[in-house]
Amino acid sequence: MKIIIGKTSGFCGGVLNAVSKTEQELEKEKGKTIYCLGELVHNKQVVEKLEKKGLKIIDNIEEANEKAIIRAHGVSKEVYEKANNKGIEIIDLTCPKVLKIHNTAEEYAKNGYFIVLVGVEEHPETIGTISFCGENSCLIRNKEDINVTLDKIVKSNIKKILILVQTTYSLQKFQEIVEELQQKLNAEYKVCIQNTICSATKLRQEETEKLSKQVDAMIIVGGKNSSNTKKLYDIAKINCANTELVETVKDLDIKNMKNYKIIGIMAGASTPNESVEEIKNALMNT
Repeated sequence: MKIIIGKTSGFCGGVLNAVSKTEQELEKEKGKTIYCLGELVHNKQVVEKLEKKGLKIIDNIEEANEKAIIRAHGVSKEVYEKANNKGIEIIDLTCPKVLKIHNTAEEYAKNGYFIVLVGVEEHPETIGTISFCGENSCLIRNKEDINVTLDKIVKSNIKKILILVQTTYSLQKFQEIVEELQQKLNAEYKVCIQNTICSATKLRQEETEKLSKQVDAMIIVGGKNSSNTKKLYDIAKINCANTELVETVKDLDIKNMKNYKIIGIMAGASTPNESVEEIKNALMNT
């Protein structure tokens, strides 16, 4: 059996920054409870490990006592305002690339642009970003939402359009949406497109597509509530019917994997290296 692990697997820079700085804070405040608004990252094993060290996940910033961590996905503008009013110190571990999108959205909104955000509405990153886009904005989840968006743009009477995208969105789907939007918006509109998909996400998706064409089976490792991990699974599944999405080695059908000569492994941006190593070792020992 040959096992190929994707070179871009594992923690991205934003996740590594959030996890390492949270660990530093927990060590500094040893014995104290440190609050985090929402899951720091979308990986159950990583979050559980931090909770054992004293991290407490909360759903509302008002539940915090003195100090709170902002997760890697970011939060809405309203959360910062509430924290300020309550005198809660914020440790902002939002991914720098997400913060940059927030700043861009806010700047363009102030300059009179209608902002189109492409993303998944229930994802925490999207919830945070849309709050910085102002009143003249619209969210597109997929191509089916385009006509509704066009109606809102026309009714706004705004001729300047900014298109942004969730950092972990599918590159292919984003390109398809942008292409159709451009076709339907006539020349009177000034359209500014910023592909804000994270470069690490883009490279990971590209490597997953390439790797899934070369193997007999693919294993995608990551949290089942992780957007970027689900995208990897979708990409791999197109090229390799024998694709599994697992959180840990316990979820893997090891016996079934014995039937394949070449197995590819790719991990989401919130997946620790030890999870990948455990799966690799389990496969090698079958």
